[in-house]
Parts: sequence; structure tokens; C-alpha cells
Amino acid sequence: MQFWSIIGAALISLAGCMIHGFIGGRIYMRNIRQSDLSPLTMSLSLVSWHMFTIFLLVCAVTLLYIANNPGFEVAAYPFIAANFMGAGLFIGLGLAGHADLARMPGAYLMGATAILALIGVA
Repeated sequence: MQFWSIIGAALISLAGCMIHGFIGGRIYMRNIRQSDLSPLTMSLSLVSWHMFTIFLLVCAVTLLYIANNPGFEVAAYPFIAANFMGAGLFIGLGLAGHADLARMPGAYLMGATAILALIGVA
């Protein structure tokens, strides 16, 4: 197990969590409030936004735990898979006509987290 690769993955996920939750959340809510979505749709959209923030936090905490407790490295694999799939989702949707996703850091954040974590546990 490579300690610093896992720490790097954890720090990327933690930084993503903070930026996504605080800065991105404000930008997102400003855009949602200016839309003509129904109040329920706005609320559900906000929940979805912050579920991703929570995912990033849980991923970071789990990877930090694994870095300090190598016997639990098998717990990294679901987060590696979820991050690879999330990066793929950003890329796939971007190529399928949602070009604005290419300007967002999601694919890079999730891809880097997955690659570093995989290197760390391989």
C-alpha cells in the first residue's frame, strides 16, 4: 500500500467537498433561485447537490482511515469504483450533448481521486 497516494486521494476528495459544499453550493443556489423551477424541484435539486458533497466527505474520511489502517484497504474499492463511474458519467454526458459539464471539475476531481486511491491500494 502506498500511503501518500491514498493521502493525496483523500485530500483531493476533501478539498472537493469543501469547494463543492461551500463555494459551489452558493453559486448553485443562486442559479436555482433565478430559475422557474417549482419549490419542490428546487429542494430536491439541493438535496442532490449536497448528497454529492456528502459522498466526497465520506470518501475522504474513509481514505484517511485506510491510509492509517492498511488492513482495511479493501474498503477503498467501492469508493474507487464510484469515483471512476462518476468521472465516466461526467465525460459521457458531456459527449452526449451536455457540453457545459466539460467546464466543471467533477470528472477531473473524481478521476484523480480514483486513480490515486487505486495506485495506493494496488
